[in-house]
Parts: sequence; structure tokens; C-alpha cells
Amino acid sequence: MRILCVGEVMAEIRGQGYGFAVGFAGDTFNTAVYAKRRLGARGQVAYLTRVGCEGLSDGVLRLAQAEGIGVDAVVRDAARNIGIYAVDTDAAGERSFAYWRERSAARMLFCDEAELVALEGCDLLYLSGITLAILAPAARERLLQRIGAVRARGVRFAFDSNYRPKLWEDAATAREVIGAAWEMADVALPSVDDEMALFGGDEAAVLARLRAKGRIGALKRGALGPVAMDAAAEVAERFAPAERVVDTTAAGDSFNGGYLAALALGLPEAERLQWGHETARHVVTLAGGIVDLPPQMRGQGTA
Repeated sequence: MRILCVGEVMAEIRGQGYGFAVGFAGDTFNTAVYAKRRLGARGQVAYLTRVGCEGLSDGVLRLAQAEGIGVDAVVRDAARNIGIYAVDTDAAGERSFAYWRERSAARMLFCDEAELVALEGCDLLYLSGITLAILAPAARERLLQRIGAVRARGVRFAFDSNYRPKLWEDAATAREVIGAAWEMADVALPSVDDEMALFGGDEAAVLARLRAKGRIGALKRGALGPVAMDAAAEVAERFAPAERVVDTTAAGDSFNGGYLAALALGLPEAERLQWGHETARHVVTLAGGIVDLPPQMRGQGTA
């Protein structure tokens, strides 16, 4: 299975001693990295974004290539650079962010027909509410229309609402756009807190609404573990929480990567949930959006 993830990569700034360390991350990019690491040579993962022509953008492409992620569809924009964010974590691993992304190259995604054509070359397309939030309204509409078209030709669409209020014009627009994406999603990978914040209701209401379309996927509930979107595939086992939590930055992203890798390999739902949870359970014990995985999680076939 060929997986294509779509969104924005940013430079990530973290405090380190008296200075700072710079890495790269972004929700859908994190998912692409973890999916490829779990798959190893057994599956293809590509990434679609826009970057600049400066050194930080060069670093993004070098990182993607080092991870084995295809970047043939990435567009380089001479007029813009990649976005930047700084992150701090508290004693419980919860994050606070500061962003410099208003003029990032990724905000111009899908202004070019070639980027829409790139959606044709995959078996599974993954993006998030953040991907949609950063786009101009006309580009959102073009993207959603093209997703409908590629689905009609057999591409499966995986979606995580990943609701970030500050990125949207207003909550009503977010509900409309994310609701339209949910209408088409074949694989649903939301976090319960995001869905309740945007659409209201409790966990049961979220599940009932998202299960109505007969999707596969998982409702992520942090330390409580995931619940299968397919009610018939619910598993009785309990998911162990992380022994310690250092940084929750990529908890949901890494879950998505593990789940999609297992899906690409044709594993049953119980194993998809386990792959997702175990990936996230490890990732939150380390600082950063993209962290090392142990050998047993790298293309070995078991979580």
C-alpha cells in the first residue's frame, strides 16, 4: 500500500541548557515518519507539502529522505519559507506552543493543479484538520472536491480532525469544513477531546456520530487507550498507560502512524489498535515530536 500524508512541516525549537535545539515536526509529517518506521521496507510512505528554498527547508527534505519518505511531490516556493514553532512542556508532559507560521509556504498548498494531481498516486491518503485549517478557503474546497474524486477511483481517505481553534477563522467554519471531511473519511483517527470541543457531546455521542458511516479507525482517548470505530471490532483488552509521560507532543500523530502501518500490512483491527497505542505509549516517554523507536517497533511485524 502506498500511503500519502499531506500537511505542513515546521522547524521545532526546544530549550536545551542555556540555548536551543532545532528539529522538524508537524502533525501529518510526524505520522508519516512513524508509519514508515513501523513499515520498514514493507510499505511506501510519501509526503506532500510546500517548503521554501532556505536552509531549514533543505533540512526538512534531507530528514524525509533519510527516513525513506518520498518527497517527489513536494513543491519549493522561492517566495516563502517553512513555519517555525517553539514548544515548552510542563512536569506532566503537557505542551505550550508559540508559532511563526502565518506566511509559511505550506499555506499555499493546492493553489497549483499539480499538487491536486499528486493525490492520484496513492492507495491511502491521510491528512488532518490542521492541514485544512492552514489553507485558503478556495484551496480547501478544491482539496475536498479532489478527495471525493480520488475516492471514487478507489483511494481510501484517512482523517484526524486535530482541532486547533487558533488556526481557524471561527468555530463554525471549522465545524463545516471538518464535518465535510468526516463525510468522506474511510478511516477515522480522531481524539475524543478534539471532537467534544468542536462538536459537543460526550464520548458516547462522539462514537455514535462517527460510527454512523461504518468507518474503520479508532477514537483516541490518551492513557485510557483507543476504542475501535467499528463497533463489531471492539476489543476487550485494556491498553496499558505509559510508565511515565515526558512529552505528549506527538502522541496522537504517532498513534496514527502505527495504526496506518498496521492497516497497510493488512493486520486485523485488534493489532492495528495495539500498534497505534504501543507506538504512542513509547513516544510520550521522550521529548520531541519525532523520537527514536526501539528496534522491535521498526519494521519487525510486531508491536
